[in-house]
Amino acid sequence: MSTYTIGEVAERSGFRPSALRYYEEIGLVAPAARTGSGYRRYDDQDLARLTLIARAKQLGCTLDEIGDLITLSDDQRCGPVQARFHQLVTAKICDANERIDALDRFTTQLRAAAARLAGPASDGPCEAGCACLAPSAPDPVEPPIVCTLEADAVPDRIGAWRAMVSRATSRSVTAAGARRFTFGPDVDAGELARLAAAEQRCCAFFAFTITIGPEGTALEVRAPAGAAATLDVLLGDC
Repeated sequence: MSTYTIGEVAERSGFRPSALRYYEEIGLVAPAARTGSGYRRYDDQDLARLTLIARAKQLGCTLDEIGDLITLSDDQRCGPVQARFHQLVTAKICDANERIDALDRFTTQLRAAAARLAGPASDGPCEAGCACLAPSAPDPVEPPIVCTLEADAVPDRIGAWRAMVSRATSRSVTAAGARRFTFGPDVDAGELARLAAAEQRCCAFFAFTITIGPEGTALEVRAPAGAAATLDVLLGDC
């Protein structure tokens, strides 16, 4: 097996020697051997570890999460590593969607403030009523928890949802309280999107997020606290 100096590994992996030393200190990667003079020597397995570390960092994994992946990779079996990596990445998709929603709300506030500030200034000091001190607009009112679907169409709609979620390969509840369903590649994302769009039209208090990746499709359904019972009827227990 080939071995490499720390400089060669730095060049091949893209990590600086200082980063390699730090990863050694925290146990993520260690030189396969040392020379009689104490110089570090790395091998191909070390390079593979560093490739995994680089990919996990690129996708926003923390050092603790990367440590989990490295520990699993020690068994030389890709399956558990991939399964754990998938869990981490899908959780980060949820977090990213929540941040996007927060940024969208903040952007709306900024645009409203910019529109006020673009107008003529008050004749005098800043005081109540001037654009500088005008409060932000109140948050939009949540839609009422009312379903407008015709009563005779409700059983078919519930049946369609139950049939859909029965095909989920996993289901869970996110930290924010959303129902999350993961589907394999056999599920048509377009079919799922059409069902979600139809539901949102009659139940505007529901919010749906669909993500599509190499492993398949994921659906998150969010609803206000007062709609929990409705969500249970529609989707069943999670």
